[in-house]
Amino acid sequence: MKNIFKHIKFIPLVFLLLVSCEDLDLAPEDRFTDSNYWTSVEKAQLMLNTAYSQMQKSQYFFYNEALSDNAYNGRGDNAGAASIGAGLYDPSLGRIKEEWNDRYGGIKSCNLLLENIDRVPNADPGVITRMKAEARFIRAFQHFQLTTWFGDIPLLQKDPSLTEATTISRTSHAEVIQFVLDELNAVIPALPKNTQLATADRGKITMGAAVALKARVLLYEGKWQEVVQTLEPFLTNTYGTYSLFPSYEGLFQQQNEYNSEDILSLQYVPIDRTWGEFFDMAPISAGSRLNALAPTQELVDSYLMLNGKKINETGSGYNENNPYVNRDPRLTYTVVYDQYNWKEADGSSHIIYIKPGSSPTNEHPDEFAQGSSSTPTGYFTRKYYDVQHGTDLKSGINLMLFRYADVLLMYAEAKNELSQMTSTVWDQTIKPIRSRAGFTDAAALNYNAALGQAGLKEVIRNERRTEFGMEGLRIFDIRRWKIAENVLNGYAHGAKFGVSSVDNGYLRVNLRTFDPGKHYLWPIPRDERLINTNLSQNPNW
Repeated sequence: MKNIFKHIKFIPLVFLLLVSCEDLDLAPEDRFTDSNYWTSVEKAQLMLNTAYSQMQKSQYFFYNEALSDNAYNGRGDNAGAASIGAGLYDPSLGRIKEEWNDRYGGIKSCNLLLENIDRVPNADPGVITRMKAEARFIRAFQHFQLTTWFGDIPLLQKDPSLTEATTISRTSHAEVIQFVLDELNAVIPALPKNTQLATADRGKITMGAAVALKARVLLYEGKWQEVVQTLEPFLTNTYGTYSLFPSYEGLFQQQNEYNSEDILSLQYVPIDRTWGEFFDMAPISAGSRLNALAPTQELVDSYLMLNGKKINETGSGYNENNPYVNRDPRLTYTVVYDQYNWKEADGSSHIIYIKPGSSPTNEHPDEFAQGSSSTPTGYFTRKYYDVQHGTDLKSGINLMLFRYADVLLMYAEAKNELSQMTSTVWDQTIKPIRSRAGFTDAAALNYNAALGQAGLKEVIRNERRTEFGMEGLRIFDIRRWKIAENVLNGYAHGAKFGVSSVDNGYLRVNLRTFDPGKHYLWPIPRDERLINTNLSQNPNW
């Protein structure tokens, strides 16, 4: 797929409008129209590539963390993260409108392809069948994302006319979810396993990707038994061959793309198609211009000690004055903290001095100061930093939407919710994830039945947080667990750099509000309701 993205351009947005027009008796020969476009598989692939590119923005991938308690968007309002994270938004917010428009734009691309691809002459039926399956997957993915944010949404199984688009009503969340599941069940048999992909096709949607999405949909709906039934064959390689990549640190590096853990990723190519969020995320001394997305103290505190204990647990060995020692190694591979040893591809390294006064020279660009370009929380991000980056830290690293660790953790969560967690299930799921992370202490690796279902629930939930820190999944977890009002009300904090006794010296970074009576669903965008008065609004908006 990277090869495809490198050599084939995407359909211009204006074409998505042109192809919905009626056929003309005489089609212009100097531009694409509905009547002259569908003449080859290559042109159909252009449309499908466009649909792939519309699945997710890199900006959403990263800044969704700031919608949760994992990070803070301290400068600007990138992807609406500052407004939504603080609970200060309304139906006119740009991110709300963009999410709606972007995802319906993706659905339109899929519907146009599905309604026209059979017109391609002399095409291999097998190729057409697979392309249809990919488009149906993407259409299902887009509907799932929309209903997760907005609840009831217009369900579009075909490209609507202008009249239909301005009069359509919302379909219930339950009906949308059923449509998504039905679509995935239909396409799973038509998609190849990852082991069947040619090198040039790496990155395309596979059977494993469709099953992983199906499991995520079921997980978000709390259909635990169905999650288990869906994933058990996955664990025995029925849908392809997957495993945890041996190195957690290496998992997020360009040289290890398409590894055994990668189920489906957003595709990027150095120079040709890149993302650049680390220009506003990395330490200043590593080449960034400022910090706009900073991990919180709450995320840092969630990482266990190497003995498997929480930092506030008796016997953990945690030292508040030396807080980053003997911690879950994933902390170091995810978050940059004071005195961090920052490494580059050429083997060089330097120390990141963040705490005021910690630098031997008392001058360091990363040092925390109120209102400076440095981090407002005392932390930067390391995960997904591309040591082979281009100018302004631009990167061509693929961003993983689904990886095998998520399959294991979804399975563990569902089994525990069914009161079926055992040492066997633990050894299939949590133990290998922690072993890969770098834990060696038996107390951290071995199953502890004494925790009971409630205790194991907290263990599994925290494991999700630390495994996927800064990967954009936390906001969806706290929403489906219905704990957002517990973790998003009050101050988000930063490192212990303060002199005040308030919050024991931890920086007060941002006061947040989450109203469970309204914030579990985003409002339908104001502009959409002005165009289409049949669109109702979510409660309390």
